[in-house]
Amino acid sequence: MKIRQALLSLSNKNGALEFARGLVAHGVRLLSTGGTASMLRDAGLPVSEVGDYTGFPEMLDGRVKTLHPKVHAGILARRDLPEHLATLERHGIPTIDLVCVNLYPFRETIAKAGVTLDEAIENIDIGGPAMLRSAAKNYDGVAVVTDPEDYAKLLGEMAANDGALSLETRFALASKAFVHTARYDSAIANWLTSLDSAGQPQAFPAHLQVAFDRVEALRYGENPHQRAAFYRDPAPVAGAIADYRQLQGKELSYNNIADADAAWECVKTFDTPACVIIKHANPCGVAIDASLVTAYEKAFQTDSTSAFGGIIAFNGAVDTDVVEAMNARKHFVEVLLAPAFTAAARALLASKQNLRVLELPLARVHHTWEMKRVGGGLLLQTPDRFNVQEADLKVVSRVAPTAAQVDDLLFAYRVAKFVKSNAIVFCGHGMTLGVGAGQMSRVDSTRIAASKAQNAGLDLTGSCVASDAFFPFRDGVDVLAAAGAKAVIQPGGSLRDEEVIAAADEHGLAMVFTGARHFRH
Repeated sequence: MKIRQALLSLSNKNGALEFARGLVAHGVRLLSTGGTASMLRDAGLPVSEVGDYTGFPEMLDGRVKTLHPKVHAGILARRDLPEHLATLERHGIPTIDLVCVNLYPFRETIAKAGVTLDEAIENIDIGGPAMLRSAAKNYDGVAVVTDPEDYAKLLGEMAANDGALSLETRFALASKAFVHTARYDSAIANWLTSLDSAGQPQAFPAHLQVAFDRVEALRYGENPHQRAAFYRDPAPVAGAIADYRQLQGKELSYNNIADADAAWECVKTFDTPACVIIKHANPCGVAIDASLVTAYEKAFQTDSTSAFGGIIAFNGAVDTDVVEAMNARKHFVEVLLAPAFTAAARALLASKQNLRVLELPLARVHHTWEMKRVGGGLLLQTPDRFNVQEADLKVVSRVAPTAAQVDDLLFAYRVAKFVKSNAIVFCGHGMTLGVGAGQMSRVDSTRIAASKAQNAGLDLTGSCVASDAFFPFRDGVDVLAAAGAKAVIQPGGSLRDEEVIAAADEHGLAMVFTGARHFRH
């Protein structure tokens, strides 16, 4: 299908002049609207303005420009139906063979602080989506272009095919156009239904539309009999796991991505050099220190058994010292994540052909919402952004924690935020000593955490303990005290807080309340 006439109406004019020049070089006549027509004309390109073409000027402050039979008939007429072509000829309507449109910047408008409802409404495009949908519906005879990234490729194909674009290309462009309009309408629907009757924004829209792009089909899901795919947010948050660049290794699996996300979200919360080792979505070793290699050594000690086949994340550049430390321990790792790897470290890692090495930017930014699919529905919540600071702590015991204990308590509580509930974390000197996760009772998590430390040969004498939620009974405090702990951090809020505090005093423990729990399911 050779392109003879094109209509350009662009909000985003990046690359538009070069594209228009390329079309003119192929003998294509240009139609355009308002600002786009002025830009083309100023550049010396021959262009007909849509108002002159239709015989009707733009009106209603630009709300009506392209909504005219001469535009839509030229786009929608089927080239394979003689009666359609005869109708065009009878009314003197030439075909429009290429429609290049991007839409009013609605999403950019609503992202501005203090945007009013009127401002947002005026940035809802009407004619643009109509033209895109018309052209995409009639892809058999029309090419529809929405993305400036496609301009050069399309001009290259036209150059190779005497000004024509293939059916395969037109179908791909049509699919892309329908995605473009669907997401545009979704943004409008999400925003409008998140306003109350007075036009004030609410936390969640009444009708939620979501959109993701498939990155790849995965070998299987959590188990080999399950099919799976990985989808990315069209505008991923900087520093999120979807931002990764794979430097080497096998394809990522469903479980790899899920565990890598857990590791990355945890490690990037630390400001000092940190290492996080994840196994089955739970931290089995976390540590901070003056260097990444010492942080790794400490994290590995927590639970070297569980660390086998785990995911490791660092919040700094991985060098040869780190890689050699891993090699010395013969540590089998599924995925290694960091914001950077030195050239020498990459050369060492290259011998481990199956090891998946991911590089991604370190940015402490959160998604607006977290989503969880349930049967017949979707759970939505804002992220758990609360990181407890020393000023948030309330000492409730007779004994107050020392400065060193406060540091370890804050560290342990930050780790507990990423452990499946019920979560208990023993720590000391900037490293986890024992982690109890995912148990139905808190006292069982406490026993497991203490047992893991014992199995790893780690001394809990003088250790600090974090609980992600309150102790419902004193039994958990009795267990951690018997293990050697000397300080505890917990949210508080139990009906038996007095009983639990009394247990702490009885054992000579320092206990602080945070007032904020960190359940993770």
